[in-house]
Amino acid sequence: MSKDLGVRNPSSDIGLNGLTTTGLVRYNSCEAELVELAVARGEASLTAHGALRALTGQHTGRSAKDKFIVRDASTDSQIWWDNNNPMSPEAFDVLHADMLAHANDQDLFVQDLVGGADHKYALNARIITAYAWHALFIRNMLIRRDRAVLEGFTPQLTIINLPSFRADPTRHGCRSETVIAVNLDKGLVLIGGTSYAGEIKKSVFTVLNYLLPKEGVMPMHCSANVGHKDDTAIFFGLSGTGKTTLSADPKRTLIGDDEHGWGTSGVFNFEGGCYAKTIRLSREAEPEIFETTQRFGTVLENVVLDENRIPDFDDGSLTENTRCAYPLHYIPNASSTGLAGHPKSIIMLTADAFGVMPPIAKLTPEQAMYHFLSGYTAKVAGTEKGVTEPEATFSTCFGAPFMPRHPSEYGDLLRRLINDHQVSCWLVNTGWTGGAYGAGRRMPIKVTRALLSAALDGTLENVDFRTDANFGFAVPVAVEGIDGSILDPRSTWTDQQAYDASASRLVRMFIENFAKFEPHVDESVLDAAPGLKATAA
Repeated sequence: MSKDLGVRNPSSDIGLNGLTTTGLVRYNSCEAELVELAVARGEASLTAHGALRALTGQHTGRSAKDKFIVRDASTDSQIWWDNNNPMSPEAFDVLHADMLAHANDQDLFVQDLVGGADHKYALNARIITAYAWHALFIRNMLIRRDRAVLEGFTPQLTIINLPSFRADPTRHGCRSETVIAVNLDKGLVLIGGTSYAGEIKKSVFTVLNYLLPKEGVMPMHCSANVGHKDDTAIFFGLSGTGKTTLSADPKRTLIGDDEHGWGTSGVFNFEGGCYAKTIRLSREAEPEIFETTQRFGTVLENVVLDENRIPDFDDGSLTENTRCAYPLHYIPNASSTGLAGHPKSIIMLTADAFGVMPPIAKLTPEQAMYHFLSGYTAKVAGTEKGVTEPEATFSTCFGAPFMPRHPSEYGDLLRRLINDHQVSCWLVNTGWTGGAYGAGRRMPIKVTRALLSAALDGTLENVDFRTDANFGFAVPVAVEGIDGSILDPRSTWTDQQAYDASASRLVRMFIENFAKFEPHVDESVLDAAPGLKATAA
């Protein structure tokens, strides 16, 4: 049996600087074996349809405040430290040694996988975890290689994930018993004290976000698809804005739903799978995603099951952040290569709960950079404790927790690529119209899909536009098949003075949020800011 495949004997070195265990080490187990082991070990249970359901306990989402990057000579001037917690090399080494000792009597699962479908930029990643279901999760999420190729697999990144390990803030230089420590110089990530599987894949994304800009490649927290005319589109958007839903268009080929790069040959998926939210998922609204939850090999995370083990996607009692993780080929129209050409369109999605944004607007490259750096969406009342009215959320580059470098680096790179490839940029509001959340209504999905189709097929390039009084971007005046009133959000409000006040408030939020970026952008981007005229109301 190959040294890199199958089951190792107890006390064997698993390929990481002396990390050993008296337990069994299973290398690159297939999906069926991992499902069997996860159930037998009591880690997870099967649903009525054959998917694997796992619960993550205390942590049902990412622990952003417990993520650290080692600050050393190679990273000191490269990392955006205002957004990333530093850890000393000495503290990391102690943490590493303690985690190795903790692993010494555990059964472990190793998956050798790849991040990045474009071989020029691909990152070989070795994932070592104590849970079979975590191994299945990451096997679904990253790109699998044939076993013959794995004979010579050399990891460039190693992730050690031990949920039962408890960090010591005093000893390990962290904040709590939970820790995600990234050593970019060593190509090593340590995860302890959390069972939330998303930490594993987001660690790969963080490392790629650091490495790729040095090669002139734009890493993006986005979904992507392509039409039959090779018209690639990328969709930026924070959680809840419709990024996964809108990119899963049966008329277009899905490249991926979450993480991509834009390099010299075009767009490429970082992943080999999808990690979709399932709260209130229905067969009628999202049939492609719903069908994946009925398949063997899919991992359901924190989904409630009824007495017959049928998933109840309307039940958010464990968390609103319920998820399903499945390989990309479970989507019927998914790309088999994860590759596409240079984008023709960029869509920036926002769920504007203030009811101010139009359903679609055309952006100049400078406006695109402004809104990319802003990364705006809004939380609605009731989604979090203490939220009683809409709250603006700004997550720069639509993925601040995963951005190790300063946002201006990503923004400058994006603007250059937009100009070089003459990409059309659109801002799409999937939030509210006719009033703010609680008074207005959610933007009809049929309207959003129709406007998106018109943008992607070029129809919107030929309509008349007006300049939005608040944000200065171009808004279509009329689009065939769309009620013209919905294109002008002010006209949809019964109390138009209330609209003006809400718009002024949102403009101020944008300006206040962008103040931290002003020293890092040129005058053309500053001129793309919302108009100060609106703040006089």
